[in-house]
Amino acid sequence: MLHTLELSTTRRDEMRDITREVASLIEKSGVQQGTALVYCPHTTAGIAINENADPDVKHDVMLRLDEVYPWEHPQYRHMEGNTASHLKSITTGPSQTIIIHDGKLLLGRWQGLYFCEFDGPRRRQYHVKIMEG
Repeated sequence: MLHTLELSTTRRDEMRDITREVASLIEKSGVQQGTALVYCPHTTAGIAINENADPDVKHDVMLRLDEVYPWEHPQYRHMEGNTASHLKSITTGPSQTIIIHDGKLLLGRWQGLYFCEFDGPRRRQYHVKIMEG
């Protein structure tokens, strides 16, 4: 089962918690044992699993990514001016695979699933492939 979801981001950089949306798809699918592949088809966004208990973690992650990959750098050559967003996307990666166990995402106690925007605000898509087995 392949699902395509859309979201609108509101800032240049943000981590949007998509755990509930993906969990809802799994519940509706009826799959009890399997995997869910969550994939981002954009070169300036990514998918990550990280802490979702303390919102300061999202802030700290974005702060540090900005320090490592500044928006402006005198040696950047990319004409669009968004090299930092491409580098951040490479760092987070385009996808995550999560085990489905007893009909639920098998995430750690403090973990959540995030769509990571690095070149917003934009209208974005991500895909969820639910596989039984």
